[in-house]
Amino acid sequence: IIHSLAGNATNPNLYATILLRLGTPIEDEVIHRAKKYGKTKLIEVSLTEAKSIEKLTQAGIDRANELLKEAKAEQRVHAPFSAIVLGLECGGSDAYSGITANPALGVASDALVEQGATSILGETMEILGAEHLLAKRAVTKEVGQQIIDVVARYEASINYEGIDIRGAQPSRGNIEGGLSTLEEKSLGAAKKAGNAQFTGVLEYAIAPTKPGLYFMDTPGHDIEQLAGFGAGHINVVVFTSGRGTPTGSAIMPTIKVSTNTPMYESIPDLIDLDAGTIADGIETLAQVGDRIFNEIVQVANGQLTKAER
Repeated sequence: IIHSLAGNATNPNLYATILLRLGTPIEDEVIHRAKKYGKTKLIEVSLTEAKSIEKLTQAGIDRANELLKEAKAEQRVHAPFSAIVLGLECGGSDAYSGITANPALGVASDALVEQGATSILGETMEILGAEHLLAKRAVTKEVGQQIIDVVARYEASINYEGIDIRGAQPSRGNIEGGLSTLEEKSLGAAKKAGNAQFTGVLEYAIAPTKPGLYFMDTPGHDIEQLAGFGAGHINVVVFTSGRGTPTGSAIMPTIKVSTNTPMYESIPDLIDLDAGTIADGIETLAQVGDRIFNEIVQVANGQLTKAER
């Protein structure tokens, strides 16, 4: 919790974060770590000084308005590709996920990593059964073993509760979308990470220290996943979906990519790009991968995503 709060408070997308202090011991540790994690301005507003929740709230709003004026006065500057930290996510997968949007995102991820950027794959439960294939792509045997160990640790924690997680996958929504087996789901989800070598493994909410492709141990649920990504200082996310999801983030632009054209056409206000054109024979995997890459660059340059709008 402390890592998550401190990391999200200092995500590089943020100009400033207002911390409403209520006087609990955990606050000191969160603020201490936040000051070590990033360069975001940290503004503390204290209940002890405000004397009431109402006055504390108003003080926070007043300070936020002041900071917003400062933030709007900031000028854009050129940045290298290494400034991009990309989060790879999928949700509501269907039978098209592993052959359209996910591998196309893998193409974009590989291109960014080659340019010196960082890309992070998460959702531990989404790679069950495919972890050994990811481990083979690790830069060292130690990193490969870490990938195997993280998945084994997760599965052991679930088994302790008496739940057969492999038997519970694919989910009902996945099955309705056409997925037949856990292997099909996991192999498709892993495609988001392209073909680059894995530089390292990250615990939940921990930021990478150098560029490359990483695996972060996160839940498969969208909100908890994005919270971990935000705390890990990811600054743009690409989220593929075959069943549709409105999930976005308050601090990370989240680009939505549909795996099939009918879904894209049904919720155009939520989906940024359509990868269903691959299945329709209109575009190649490489062409859609290029479109995703260009979209990431445009969003990094300030273009709003559908989720932000």
